[in-house]
This record gives sequence, structure tokens and C-alpha cells, in this order.
Amino acid sequence: MHLLKHAAIAAAFTLSATSSFAQEVTLRFQHFVSPASANPTYFMQPWAEAIERQSNGRIKVELYPFMQLGGAAPNQYDLIRDGAVDGGWIVPAYQPNRFPEAEALELPFMTTKSAEESSAAAWDFTQQFLMDDFDDIHVIAAHMHGPGIVHKRGGPVETVEDFQGLKLRGPSRSATNLLEELGATPIGMPVPQFPEALSKGVLDGGVITWELAPSLKLDELTDSHTDVAGDRALYNLYLVWAMNKDVYNGLPDDLKAVIDANSGLMASEWAGLAHDTGDAVGRDAMIASGNSIATLSEEETARIIAVGNDVTEAWITEMNDKGYDGSALVEAARSAVATYSGEAE
Repeated sequence: MHLLKHAAIAAAFTLSATSSFAQEVTLRFQHFVSPASANPTYFMQPWAEAIERQSNGRIKVELYPFMQLGGAAPNQYDLIRDGAVDGGWIVPAYQPNRFPEAEALELPFMTTKSAEESSAAAWDFTQQFLMDDFDDIHVIAAHMHGPGIVHKRGGPVETVEDFQGLKLRGPSRSATNLLEELGATPIGMPVPQFPEALSKGVLDGGVITWELAPSLKLDELTDSHTDVAGDRALYNLYLVWAMNKDVYNGLPDDLKAVIDANSGLMASEWAGLAHDTGDAVGRDAMIASGNSIATLSEEETARIIAVGNDVTEAWITEMNDKGYDGSALVEAARSAVATYSGEAE
């Protein structure tokens, strides 16, 4: 009996040590779009699978679309910071004026039409200017989506004058400022509210990417889709993939290493590439629906670029008034984009 007792204690100790070594962690990440849209399909889900595979199953990543764990898309940063969720997808622009330096990346015609290139630039800019703003979360990736497209009911936008009086959804201050200067009536709105506003006639259309068009049923809710000429995006949106800082810090070093191996520049480019892939699929879906697909002429695009330059100059002045160096932020963003688009000398 004495030997059996010691054997049982030894077995229990061994089991405990083994369980500790093979610690299993479940991370709950949430986002605000359809699981069939580009980022969840081509980045979030493969990222989750890579984490699980590289951790030998010790980390399980659960993805919850449509904010299923609670809260609203504009509050995602705070939900992650406060531990209501373990991680998720953040749009800093959904909280205007909270992260002002990030807006430099969202200014008109700042980024190229390659989300992969622009996302690499976004990661560099984030490291240089934004990590202090995000100090209370753990940033995994910082990226841009693809070029913003004008989607509307009725015929396509063909001239600057066609913007006059249109009620258009915008995702950020930079986008809504540009739309307003073009003569439209901009309405700031997160992605989840866009389809209902269209269906109820609250909007004539809005600006958003090709990749989200199918999941938002823009083939049914709109009739035309217009891009600008050239290789620069009309506007872009800056996004962050992040997790709760305490959750990250509480991981064993070997599991932190798995997260780290799927973070940074490579993860940012991966997220951007997901949008490039989805944009091609989304555009093809709108063509297949029979909707009108248009590209503004170079002359009309040049007119919009001139308006966009005015928006950028106004932003620089506003930032200077707030105590930032607006010109330096714009030049840093342009330099980062040039580095990854091959434009740098």
C-alpha cells in the first residue's frame, strides 16, 4: 500500500508537469465583416491555422464574425484593450481624432492600388509613429485595404460634377472630407451599417473596396462602380490586427514566439495581399452581375487629385494646430509607400 501510494503521487506529479508543458490556450478574436469576405478568408483564417499548426495545437484561435462576442465595430480597440475579447480587427478611423497620426496613410491618393505594398508601408509607418498610441494592446499587423471604389445606385460617376449632391457613405475623416470637397454629402458609417442604409434609401451609394462588394450585396443594392485612373487609390483605410496585451504577455515564451513568427512586416503584407486577392474576386463578381464598371478619365482623375491635394494641405494645417508636424507625417507616409512601390530613388 505504501508503494502504491508513492506511485500514485509520482504519477499525479508527472501528469501535472506534462499538462503544464502542453498548456493549451484558446484565443477568441472577433471582427465585423462576413467570414466569406477577403480578410477573414485569405488572412485571418490562414493566420489562425498557422498559429495552431506551429504551436502543435497548444493554441486554438477562434474567429467570430459580425462582432458576435459583443460590442460595436467602432469600439473594437477598447474591447481588446479591456480584455472583453482576446484579439481582433481594429479600424482606428472609426474613432475620429483618437489616432490622428494614422490618418496620414488614409489621405487621398497616398497609397498605391496594391494593398500588399501599401500594407508594408503601413507597418513601417506604424513602427515609426504609432506604437505609442497602441501601447496598451499588442499589435500583430498593421495594414491597408485595397483601393476605394465609388459604388452607387444609377449610372456611374464620370465627372467631378457627378458627385454633386450624392449622399455617400465614407469610412474615415479623410474619405468624408474628400467627398465633401467633391460636392457630395458624406455620411460617416462603419461597414456593417452600409447595406441597410442603401436598402432604405438613406444613401445613394458609398466608397468601399471591391472585395467587400459581394458580401455586402452591392451587386443588388447598387448599379455602378467607378475607380480613378492611374496606380494610386482614391482613398484607403488603415487597419490593425491585435490582441490583448496581458493575454500575450501571459503566454509561455515558446507560444509568444509562435505569435511573433506570424507578426510584423510579413503579417502586414499577408493581410494586404488578402485584400488584393479579394478585390480581384469582388470586381469579377460585379462584372458578372451585369453592373456598370467604369474608370474615370485621366483628366477627371487629375481634377480629383487636385481636390485631394487641398484636403491634404488642410489636414497638415489641422495637425500643426494640434501640435504635430503634419508635413513630416505626410512625407514619412509618402516615403514609406515609395519604398515598397519601387518609386524610391
